[in-house]
Amino acid sequence: MKLLLTKDVSKLGIVGDVVEVSAGYARNYLLPSRLATQPTPANMRALAEERAKAEDRRRLAHEALQEQAAKLADVEVTIAVPANEEGVLYGSVGPREVAAALREEGHGVHESLIDLRTPIKRLDNVLVDVVLAEGISTKVKVWVVRTGVTEGDEEGADEESGDDGDSRDI
Repeated sequence: MKLLLTKDVSKLGIVGDVVEVSAGYARNYLLPSRLATQPTPANMRALAEERAKAEDRRRLAHEALQEQAAKLADVEVTIAVPANEEGVLYGSVGPREVAAALREEGHGVHESLIDLRTPIKRLDNVLVDVVLAEGISTKVKVWVVRTGVTEGDEEGADEESGDDGDSRDI
């Protein structure tokens, strides 16, 4: 069934596009939600201005995403996680942790934009894809390091657990 979109529909088209969809999708979703209408010449003329505005919005959003990709191109983030002596993590590092580390660095990246095929399960440095939009992606270097006690903390721990001066030899 051919319909004229009256609003932008993700993965289908923008205002003013004539799209071919199944009858059920049109009848049950697009038409009741007023996202589409019949493609009559009068409707097409009425939506011509909206289409031009939608294309401008899309172009501006595309440019903004390209700028964001350029800013992310040379970014490196460090994620500290607990791991054993062999370098195997007790958990894993997934898109949520990578996105949180990027947000801490000041980059507004949602976890759904992180393309990490399998979670990171070892201490390592990994290039992770960040897909901002179709055709706009970049790579971010993620360093996964071990959390633990630093040298200064070890000395403080020895002092606390050591002799407190009140021990009695019996």
